[in-house]
Order: sequence, then C-alpha cells, then structure tokens
Amino acid sequence: MAESDRTVDVRTTLLRMRRRGGLPVAFGGLFSGARQFRISELTGTTTNSLRGLAITPGNGLGGKVITTSRPISVSDYPTSRVISHEYDAAVGAEGLRSILAVPVVVRGRVRGVLYGALRQPLVLGDRALNAAMEAARELEQSLAVQDESQRLLTVAQQPPEADPALWEEVREAHGDLRALAQQVADPQLRERILSACGRLARASSGGTGDAPARPGVELSPREVDVLACVASGATNSAAADRLGLRPETVKSYLRSSMRKLGAHTRLHAVVEARRAGLLP
Repeated sequence: MAESDRTVDVRTTLLRMRRRGGLPVAFGGLFSGARQFRISELTGTTTNSLRGLAITPGNGLGGKVITTSRPISVSDYPTSRVISHEYDAAVGAEGLRSILAVPVVVRGRVRGVLYGALRQPLVLGDRALNAAMEAARELEQSLAVQDESQRLLTVAQQPPEADPALWEEVREAHGDLRALAQQVADPQLRERILSACGRLARASSGGTGDAPARPGVELSPREVDVLACVASGATNSAAADRLGLRPETVKSYLRSSMRKLGAHTRLHAVVEARRAGLLP
C-alpha cells in the first residue's frame, strides 16, 4: 500500500469519525516503522502543534493505547492521573481537554492510533467512542485487504513454475478479493480492492506460457468475477452463491465472456483471460 494511499485512508477515516461522533477535532496516524508512530493527519485543529508529534509506546494517551491495544478516554487531559504527561505542551497549545484514543489493530498488531477531542473538560459519551471505534475497524479492514493484496502481488511477480502451490493460493485469493469487493459498502475501499485485483492479474499476464498476451480484450467486472470463480474450480451454482447472483445470471456472464474471449469451453475462457491479463 503506497504511503499516499495510507494518508488518504487516515484523512478520510478522521473526517468520517468527526461527522459520526460529533467531534470538533480529530487526528492520528499510522506506524511508518516497527516502533515509529507520528501524528500525521489533523482535522478541526487551529495549530500545527500536534503535527509530526512522535508518540512513544507507554507515554501519554496514545502511547498507553499502543501498549494496551484498548480504547482510552480522559475527560481532562492536563490533570488526568491515568496517563503520563510528556505531550502536555503540544496538547495545551491546541487547547484540547477531553480526548479519546482508539487503536488501529491489524492481525493482532497496533498499526496506528485515532484521536477525537473536545476543547472543554467534558466526558465523551458513547456516540463519540462508538464512532471512533467504528472508524478504526473500517481503517483496519482497508489495511488488511491492502496488506494481503501486496503480499499476493509480490508472489504474482514470480514465474508460476517457481512455486505452483503458492500461485494457486494467489489465484484463489484473487477470486476471494473480487467477491469481497462486492460486499464492501465504502465505494473508495471497493474501488481500491478491485484496483489491487487488477494489479495482481496484470503482474501475472506474462507468466502463463510462451503464447503472447492478448491485450485489448475488455470484460465487465462481473464477467471477471465469474471467471475468477470458474478458475478456482467453482460450479455455476457455487459461483452464484459466492457472488450473490442467480445461477442463470452466472451462466449469462460466462457465455458473454467466452464470446468476447473467443473461447469454446470454460477452461479455454480462463486460459484466454489469463493471457489477456484479466486473471492471475
């Protein structure tokens, strides 16, 4: 996942968190290394006192969240006794009093922290906390999908003969990702998943044999979804269940994709789709 994509993801998440939780201020960031976490994105702030602030595990509100992997809130940051106060100057310069922080956890590892804040010493209610946790879960989903896509892309850049079993995993996961994309409500995340699927397919388009690739063949997203299921060995009925379609609809997509690819069988369609860079 590119750094610019991470920045956009965090910024979008913070804006969503503010809107849902009625929070005037939100900020946060993701780890850029094993133990380096800096606040990179701010929204609703009036100064830059928090921008680039390096948070050490165990220190301050965010540092405590990193070590406990649990959400924490304080109603009056400067006087709170449940946290240490290494960052009081930066927090005070922004005039923040009541702050909550939630971890972004992917596969058991804290990848970042999201904060929401008020400029009054008030108890942050369930609405704010629930909004922050929901936003964190959505960001976690995005990061997990992108991590898996990048891992599979790395494998896909190796020739199939290097590890056939691993390549089968790539192809199966490609189909799973395309099916997952149709269940994602966030249009930006859905588009990013499909984009990652496209990268997987293109990375492998030259690795299906000595025959030249077939550029210029265009299939609809649903036609590719169906072929991805067929490539994994799914029957029309199984593909329909997986994609939330009727079996007759799957047959229709399969027929149209075979016609566009000049294929006479299901297997032939999969081979031609791989040559065209549409499937890994």
